[in-house]
Amino acid sequence: MNLNQYKNIYFIGIGGIGMSALARYFNNKEVNIFGYDRTSSDLCLQLEQEGMRIHYTEEINDLFSKEDTLIVYTPAIPESNLELTHFRKDNYTILKRSELLGKITENHFTIAVAGTHGKTTTSTMISHILHNSDIDTTAFLGGISSNYNSNVILGSENSIVVVEADEFDKSFLTLNPDIAIITSVDADHLDIYGTKENLLSTFTRFTDNIKSGGTLFLEENIDSTLVCREDIKLIKYSTKSKTNCTANNLQIKNNSISFDVKLMEKNITGFCLNMGGEYNVSNALAAISVSNLLDLDKDKIKEGVSSFKGIRRRFETQISNKNIVFIDDYAHHPKEISESITAVKQMYPNREVTVVFQPHLYSRTSDFMDEFASSLSLADNLLLLEIYAAREQKINGVSSSVLLEKCKNNQKELTDLISVVDVVKKKNIDVLLTLGAGDISTIIEPLKNILS
Repeated sequence: MNLNQYKNIYFIGIGGIGMSALARYFNNKEVNIFGYDRTSSDLCLQLEQEGMRIHYTEEINDLFSKEDTLIVYTPAIPESNLELTHFRKDNYTILKRSELLGKITENHFTIAVAGTHGKTTTSTMISHILHNSDIDTTAFLGGISSNYNSNVILGSENSIVVVEADEFDKSFLTLNPDIAIITSVDADHLDIYGTKENLLSTFTRFTDNIKSGGTLFLEENIDSTLVCREDIKLIKYSTKSKTNCTANNLQIKNNSISFDVKLMEKNITGFCLNMGGEYNVSNALAAISVSNLLDLDKDKIKEGVSSFKGIRRRFETQISNKNIVFIDDYAHHPKEISESITAVKQMYPNREVTVVFQPHLYSRTSDFMDEFASSLSLADNLLLLEIYAAREQKINGVSSSVLLEKCKNNQKELTDLISVVDVVKKKNIDVLLTLGAGDISTIIEPLKNILS
């Protein structure tokens, strides 16, 4: 397939973070970009301001000929979608988002970052270090980079490409990277995979797609038996034990962490990451290790790490002063929640942490009910919102009230998205941490306003 033959690309679900990155990429190439999404959002409005045409009702509209038009859809779009059904019936060329990403990257030197947690931060940091080192880089990111105010970095036709390799719907199996990173393989998306064993076998298939002679970076806790290749180089990294790439001498100071790194036989001291959380040091270590493999200047690598501003909704500090701290995070898996709360307590010891959490998906809440309760119980106080269903139907016996009963906090309360801002307003907040991957994002600014 020659992507240059298409004058028009129509995105069904254009408001998604991965779809919008692709739309921006092709919009920059002066392809006519059109799209549908179920609801408007700040991101959709930005795309419209960039010249893309978007509508918000399922309309059958033959604005373009099938010969020079490509249709792209996301797995979040149901098969019953009227537009998708229409384009299929009329034999338009149709690709999944992941298939299009695979087509874009197939002729580029590609770095793919996979993992159930940490892939967005790691891929964005790699992209920033490369860009800071004057390396021609294109990047497709799973979040909005605070350095670039975008989810895409645009390079030339011959650039290195960095991609977030998403395990959802097995999307990452369309990629054939030169360098791959796996940050974590905790059980998740069991509504798709059924068991953790099935998830692990799919990650093995991902490693099977690494180009011969390529390199795989693996977080130390991931079992090496995941990889069944002798024609690729395996490098492990860790913040805990001695591996090929190790971070040590960690010192946490409010919103930053300083650390040193040992890469093979090379020692680099004096790194400073302006983000909280030891897990983010692990993400940084992966990015540093990749940068070292590419033989980037060590001072440029250090500069890239220290100037990295993070990603929107990834442990993002909203307010930080002597009276109140407000941090917002995308965490929606028990391990992520545990890491996020632990990080806040390390950064602000002896302060009272109140968590506002919106569970994401009935299936995930059902699969990890006890694990969610254990993680959320790390907070001093808990405000629990109703479950964000997204694409799912309700499951009998699965609810936020059932989860709340299992949580062991000093104070705990069930509320909803409409009421929670007023609930917070009436409380004496010391440290507030909002967690979740659903529409909890819509209350961040209102919370910020009442707490400022």
